[in-house]
Amino acid sequence: MKGKVIVLTGASGGIGAALAHELAQAGAKLILVGRNEQALSELSTELGDGHTVLAADISTADGRDAILSHCNGLESGVDILLNNAGISGFVSFDKMDEDKIMSLININLTSTILLTQGMLPILSKKPASKIIVIGSAFGGIAFPGFTVYSASKFGLRGFTQALSRELADSSVDVRYFAPRATKTAFNDKNVDALNEALSVSVDEPSQVAKEFMAFINSGKKRYFVGWPEKLFSRINGAFPSLVDKAIGKQLATIKRCLPK
Repeated sequence: MKGKVIVLTGASGGIGAALAHELAQAGAKLILVGRNEQALSELSTELGDGHTVLAADISTADGRDAILSHCNGLESGVDILLNNAGISGFVSFDKMDEDKIMSLININLTSTILLTQGMLPILSKKPASKIIVIGSAFGGIAFPGFTVYSASKFGLRGFTQALSRELADSSVDVRYFAPRATKTAFNDKNVDALNEALSVSVDEPSQVAKEFMAFINSGKKRYFVGWPEKLFSRINGAFPSLVDKAIGKQLATIKRCLPK
């Protein structure tokens, strides 16, 4: 990572900030992208010299254009696009309003796809570059209460896999990293109650970031954090009826934890 220029979206969030610290410590030069300029500036100060704050909303055309304009102006180019921006949504499907559904799909999936498409010519100028997508365990295990969130993450996983295969003969390496439940402000009190009721293992962002660094140095195309989540993802792909039964036993508990 030493000297690599990395565009990190969602940089001021729990996982994003933890990734920033690990990458900066490894010698990377970060372009910290997010909507909260103050939080980004504070993070940049913590990281030390050599990093750039770019307040931009990837869910808007203007925000994406600002990122592309900045990156096109860099003499050094960009080595890695790290797609980390996203929002959560734990709510009963029949109570989701249209704005929430559109926002989840737009930020988690559509905007990430569009930013990646815009960044591809910039990344392709390098003899070796990377697109890394931060997904979710719910991109492999569809879960009640996270219907649209799961849909967005399944879509993101499919996009990453297809793009990786499409660019297999190019200089751009496309990879996928999926954390499980993580202790961040991303989760509200209802999600915390759900994790406690189901005895779900919840990782610290710093642990997720350390696993990410091991992943990025491993050469693996895809990585799921945690056990049994990575096992359940594989079973869900091959024998979804088994996961249907396992989650069905938890359904009453899940529904008790949903926002009223």
